[in-house]
Amino acid sequence: MAQWSVADLLAHADRLGLHPIAGPVTGARVERVDIAELGGLDALEAGTLAIVPAHENPAPYLVDVALRRASARGVAGLVFTTDLTLAETAVSLAERGGVAVLSAPAAKLSDLAVAIDRLLSGGASETMTRAAYAIERATAAAGLADASVDDVLLAASQALGVPFSLVDDPAVTWADNDAVCVGEVPIGRLVAAAPSGVAAPDGVAPEGAAPDGATALVGPVVASLASRVAQRHVRDRFAPTRSRADLIVELVLAESARVDGFVGQAAQLGFPLQLSHVVGWLKPTGLTDPDARPPRSVEPALELFALELVAAREEMWHIAFIQDDLLIVSTESHGAGDHQRRLREVATRIQRHAGTLAGPDWAYTLGLGTPQLGAAGLRQSAAEARIAAESAVAAGRPGDVELTDVTGLRRVLLDLYASPISRNLLGDILAPLDALGPERSATAVRTLLSYLSHRNSLAQAARELNLHPNAVGYRLKRIREVLQLDLDDPDTRFSVELACRVRLLGASRH
Repeated sequence: MAQWSVADLLAHADRLGLHPIAGPVTGARVERVDIAELGGLDALEAGTLAIVPAHENPAPYLVDVALRRASARGVAGLVFTTDLTLAETAVSLAERGGVAVLSAPAAKLSDLAVAIDRLLSGGASETMTRAAYAIERATAAAGLADASVDDVLLAASQALGVPFSLVDDPAVTWADNDAVCVGEVPIGRLVAAAPSGVAAPDGVAPEGAAPDGATALVGPVVASLASRVAQRHVRDRFAPTRSRADLIVELVLAESARVDGFVGQAAQLGFPLQLSHVVGWLKPTGLTDPDARPPRSVEPALELFALELVAAREEMWHIAFIQDDLLIVSTESHGAGDHQRRLREVATRIQRHAGTLAGPDWAYTLGLGTPQLGAAGLRQSAAEARIAAESAVAAGRPGDVELTDVTGLRRVLLDLYASPISRNLLGDILAPLDALGPERSATAVRTLLSYLSHRNSLAQAARELNLHPNAVGYRLKRIREVLQLDLDDPDTRFSVELACRVRLLGASRH
């Protein structure tokens, strides 16, 4: 049978309605509970918690006499059902005699005696009573509009008499019944201290003691309530950011003719689209299966990590997903120094965390765009970042950080690629090759670009492609037949070469 002290009972003060007034509240054993008049304390056994029936506060001298008798009999404590105020002599007698004096002004005499008796004796009835009360209090706390996870844990702790806490645990999964989650993203594990009344000889609950029945019943419910509160907190905290992220995805994917239409929407959402933006593009690649998709659990966990990471920073940040790729957008005033560097600091931390979440079979490649002004600039920076990431993957460097080359031909090609109209016009030139299928089309584009970039030299193209010149000639004969273009015409040759370069620049892999 569990051993109880007055301190253990006070751990359930919220449910029992007990309040300490005087005397020691630790150490004294409570073996039983009884209802007794002040004049009948001599009949009580040692270790009894006596509930004194009274509608009015007794005279001070009667209380003094009762405390002396209680001390002589080894009574653990006196509980008055009135809002008692003790005289100084009574306070001194209670302390010297080792008798705890408690009050329960709102309690009914018989109900309080039954509740304490059940607590002392344990059993299924007490377990269910304690559990039901703790769940009721925790549910009420979770229902408050401004409730936090700590509020729910505190309410459950006070009602059950068992301290609950939330601890970090990398091993916890969303399916564990003690997991506290935002959606399916675990943010910690609910832990309960050893229950009150399970005591070692020195009166201290042993570390690592198994939870009692009530705690085992309440724990999963409290974890679920805490999860709902955490989910609501994240939703309310990041709802504006997520709404703006949806707008960014639409802007990046939209045709250029629609760009001006996003300015008004952005203003309504509090997004200063006219400022400077720099974009990071995080692209996952399966190392064993390039066609595989990342684990479903990665995206919500990565989003939550990224939002928490940037929440305290001065810049405006947005996190958005386009399929499995993650966009990281940083917005500042035009001309802010080290804009791309600050993006890189944040984005590389997100990149490392993504790799941890996905596991060793995945690599996350980070492409960084350049700071650009306005809505069109955001699209431009996103295109730069995407191409930088895809180029690194195509070059066999998955997992790298790739910066955009802002000089020379590559920048011109990036500008063309960022424009859907230009991309479509150049794509139309090579469209007949697409009918050959993805592999044969890609081979034809690489062959054609090598041939045109070497001034229509079969020999030089063959050396670059590691082929016999006759093989290159055979391929070009088929390409000419499919395209029906005069590759000897300078203007045609220039257009086709440009189309090939833009096509390969935007390809995710060779």
